[in-house]
Amino acid sequence: MTSQVSSPAEQADGTVVGGQRTPLSEAGATGDKEVRRLDRVIIRFAGDSGDGMQLTGDRFTSETASFGNDLSTLPNFPAEIRAPAGTLPGVSSFQLHFADHDILTPGDAPNVLVAMNPAALKANIEDVPRGAEIIVNTDEFTKRAMQKVGYETSPLEDGSLDGYSVHPVPLTTLTVEALKEFDLSRKDAGRSKNMFALGLLSWMYHRPTEGTEKFLRSKFAKKPDIAEANIAAFRAGWNFGETTEDFAVSYEVAPATKAFPTGTYRNISGNLALSYGLVAASRQADLPLYLGSYPITPASDILHELSKHKNFGVRTFQAEDEIAGIGAALGAAFGGSLAVTTTSGPGVALKSETIGLAVSLELPLLIVDIQRGGPSTGLPTKTEQADLLQAMYGRNGEAPVPVVAPQTPADCFDAALEAARIALTYRTPVFLLSDGYLANGSEPWRIPELDELPDLQVQFAQGPNHTLDDGTEVFWPYKRDPQTLARPWAVPGTPGLEHRIGGIEKQDGTGNISYDPANHDFMVRTRQAKIDGIEVPDIEVDDPTGDAKLLVLGWGSTYGPITAAVRRLRKAGESVAQAHLRHLNPFPGNLGEVLKRYDKVVIPEMNLGQLATLIRAKYLVDAQSHTQVNGMPFKAEQLATALKEAIDA
Repeated sequence: MTSQVSSPAEQADGTVVGGQRTPLSEAGATGDKEVRRLDRVIIRFAGDSGDGMQLTGDRFTSETASFGNDLSTLPNFPAEIRAPAGTLPGVSSFQLHFADHDILTPGDAPNVLVAMNPAALKANIEDVPRGAEIIVNTDEFTKRAMQKVGYETSPLEDGSLDGYSVHPVPLTTLTVEALKEFDLSRKDAGRSKNMFALGLLSWMYHRPTEGTEKFLRSKFAKKPDIAEANIAAFRAGWNFGETTEDFAVSYEVAPATKAFPTGTYRNISGNLALSYGLVAASRQADLPLYLGSYPITPASDILHELSKHKNFGVRTFQAEDEIAGIGAALGAAFGGSLAVTTTSGPGVALKSETIGLAVSLELPLLIVDIQRGGPSTGLPTKTEQADLLQAMYGRNGEAPVPVVAPQTPADCFDAALEAARIALTYRTPVFLLSDGYLANGSEPWRIPELDELPDLQVQFAQGPNHTLDDGTEVFWPYKRDPQTLARPWAVPGTPGLEHRIGGIEKQDGTGNISYDPANHDFMVRTRQAKIDGIEVPDIEVDDPTGDAKLLVLGWGSTYGPITAAVRRLRKAGESVAQAHLRHLNPFPGNLGEVLKRYDKVVIPEMNLGQLATLIRAKYLVDAQSHTQVNGMPFKAEQLATALKEAIDA
């Protein structure tokens, strides 16, 4: 969904127009209810994994994006395809933070919790602050359902929710009643209760509605009766909010017009942005894009998305396993394609030998690692940053590989272009380290103009590049560019450019098999020098006052929580400096000088201190770790507290 930054008066039905609200259909009556203006809201939809919470959250997000708010999302779902219904392990949630100003995180705690059953309430209530609103589906609070999650008495009646603004709504009953004109069983009609809830929340927060109706008609195009039933439930929820006395107040969050430069925006997830970045890179390089991949959470969406873009010269290969996926991708790189393989941490372990082969062959290859909790199978649907050392060192022998990390969902687009630039310029495999938080989260993204994209075109070898002592002109596959140390890229089948390839050490220049100790030493050091010599921008430091003693250094998806925490500290009068790394190998050339400028360096990471280990080893600074490995991103308030303690220590 794309949108221009605009005012609320320009939006679809159901939003504020001249201070008045219009019902979605004649079934609703316009009331004189109070409308309160807010600068931001955090909503969490929670229910059973079969209740459609991800779809509900996604639709609310899309309409919020079209309205022009800044936003950040946090989908959170169980790893099981279908956990037992009504149990705590089966709870799925979707949190959305939207505002009339620039925001950076999905929010620490929801202002509104929509709980579709007792399990959803129990799993999420600890995150909900006192005074927040809780909308509960009372139809699901049966004795058996409550006992299943450990409620001995009903939380709706025992006073345990007295500190909250609770709205008991029989969502299932109301949905079934709204759909009685359709030829549906009670069970089938009840499945649309998520659309009823979406309609109610859309009324509460003045969200556009037209896009959701179009979406439902498109999604169920082959089942128009189901589409109309869902739309009817959606409208019923909207009109329920308009007419019921329980919801006396609705809320308005104005568009974040000052937060965005002028342009065309769309809501985008990290995996979608990364996919688009890969396609853009292939077009800018004028190379076919080849993806060799094996499905794995949370990277599979990239395979799904790229398979839709054959019209851009994209070829996708779903291999039988991780090793075959990267093997095919490396073969495509040898054949002259922009080659990519996508995976998560367990898959990287399986791909490590072939990544070492790519280092030896010195071919461009993008290894996209969407990190998740480990070790082993670990937490497939939870986020973590624990693959950094694996990306740096997880291969036999000396096999250096550049590492690039995006910092927000939208930034995954630019990070993909940067990873491609390095791979193509320096003829090397490159790690792109995203994670589950970025992959599944979303935010507004300004669609770039074509002239803003980098020129990534490469020149393939066309003929001999070396003259022997006897005057014979030959092709040497490992004769290097003196600036980049990149070897020539020769497409198979080019006459006269036949050359050896394989994993055994190569003789400098010729590429012939070599067991000579001195040559091996030279080749190892040359490959390392090539990585060390990659041109990367200097790291930028955000230090408004210039007198900060503490530097907060981050990488990857910690950018949002760190920046939000730093803003809180500065608002409280503290001087704090912040810097964020995109390039983790090689580090920016000025990083050492920046680190020595500050008395204290704190590195928040969703691991046990992997970047801190690298920083301490390379720069000999007493960098302190602040770590978290609970499968969730940092909360800004908790991080701000930890940083304040570091300042005061």
